[in-house]
Amino acid sequence: MLRTFKELKVWAKAYDVCLKVYAATRTLPSDERFGLTAQIRRAAVSIPSNIAEGYNRGSTRDYVRFLLTASGSVAELETQLLLCRDLKLGHEAELARILDGVSEVERMLKAMIRSLRRKLQAGSPRSP
Repeated sequence: MLRTFKELKVWAKAYDVCLKVYAATRTLPSDERFGLTAQIRRAAVSIPSNIAEGYNRGSTRDYVRFLLTASGSVAELETQLLLCRDLKLGHEAELARILDGVSEVERMLKAMIRSLRRKLQAGSPRSP
């Protein structure tokens, strides 16, 4: 049994992606500081934050809701990183590595959501 959200593999992966996003966005043009850079960072921070908050909620239903919010932030982040790539606003190889991490987080979140929804349908008590 996990004792804290920090033991969740999906949280650790999302946190790692967030750190990489911050490093990558340091090289974006300064005129994007309050535009795309800020949006990308907010989306990246939202992912592990929602995973953590959902884990510490009192019910599986709340947990799923927060995981769905994290999943939405994954899609937002992916869109913004694709824009950076296509607008040539960052290092292409670095963006590709981050996008790979984002895809992995997305797969992990979808699997968790499916599993938790099955527990809810079966009437299982909360146990993340």
